[in-house]
Amino acid sequence: MAPGRMRRGARATAVLVALTAATVAVVLGVWRPWLPAPIESPVLASEEVVTVAPAPLVLPEHPHVLVFGDSWTYGSAASDPTLGYAYVLSELMGAETTVDGVRGSGYLKPGLDGPTFGERIAALDPAIDPDLVIIQGSINDRASGAAGYREAVTAAWDALAATYPDATIVVLGPAPHELPVAAATARIDQDLAALAGGRGWWYISPVQDDWITDQNYLAVIDVDLGNRHPSTEGHRYLAENVAAALAELMAAPVTEAGGAETPPEQ
Repeated sequence: MAPGRMRRGARATAVLVALTAATVAVVLGVWRPWLPAPIESPVLASEEVVTVAPAPLVLPEHPHVLVFGDSWTYGSAASDPTLGYAYVLSELMGAETTVDGVRGSGYLKPGLDGPTFGERIAALDPAIDPDLVIIQGSINDRASGAAGYREAVTAAWDALAATYPDATIVVLGPAPHELPVAAATARIDQDLAALAGGRGWWYISPVQDDWITDQNYLAVIDVDLGNRHPSTEGHRYLAENVAAALAELMAAPVTEAGGAETPPEQ
């Protein structure tokens, strides 16, 4: 056989093997666009924090809500940013909503359109005077490691509480943009939950409550043009979950001294 034919035959065989392997991978469920990149360094364990029972979540009929966070709060990957979960939440709650989302921003990491959470909080207008502050995220700190993280969160939250002393603050933890949930994302979720518990703030965890699973991942997350952000439908799904979680917190019994529980006021 001529050398040229042999080379063409070898290439054809290699392509056939590659296609066969890809097909088998899809059939066996090996290909998953949400799989994270390998973690290159170990994640430090969270420290223990004493938990304080949250005060009752009581809101007026039409509350003013400040939603503060990262690109998910900004509305990235929705067909229009104003269709992002923070804006849809306003519709679902019958609320007036102020949205402050900066893409790429975190407690340690500056964003694309603004600085870190702490610096942004320092620049907030006290005159906004919200009834409820939802501070969301952020997975953007997952590559920064645990060193200094809790200190940055504590300083940012101190400033937020001082800026809006009359507001109820609810922390909305990071939601996974890929599955399985990366160890760094899980560590951030655990740190935020512990620090919120130490302040007596309500904490909503999309990670612990399995908002995004293998079954609904591709319906919620746009892995292509959205660069693993929620699609328009995904943003609505998140808004519905946040609204439902807030409704549960408003219906939660209040724990009094001595351990007795009383239903919230109607």
